[in-house]
Amino acid sequence: QVQLVESGGGLVQAGGSLRLSCAASVSILSIDFMRWYRQPPGNERELLAARTSMGSSAYADSVKGRFTISRDNATNTVYLQMNSLKPEDSAVYYCNAIKGRYSYWGQGTQVTVSS
Repeated sequence: QVQLVESGGGLVQAGGSLRLSCAASVSILSIDFMRWYRQPPGNERELLAARTSMGSSAYADSVKGRFTISRDNATNTVYLQMNSLKPEDSAVYYCNAIKGRYSYWGQGTQVTVSS
């Protein structure tokens, strides 16, 4: 069982930055994949960024060059640094962990970007 707790969302002006955190209840080195998703109102959940336990990362085209996924092994926390935010980035952001054949989700954190 893996519990995930997101934090760091809020209201920011266009062009600004936010850093989201996802604290895991187990060692993130034991988790195969850590991912960030977002879901705008009325839309499907979108995969934004993923990081493997070996340290490689991948990004969706919509956020490549603006968002960065990173981790702190000591605190079992994964981050999503979001720069150059746009109004269309407004959504609920979710952290996801894949460990073996199981998938775990956090409760989500709201990000609102004003124009």
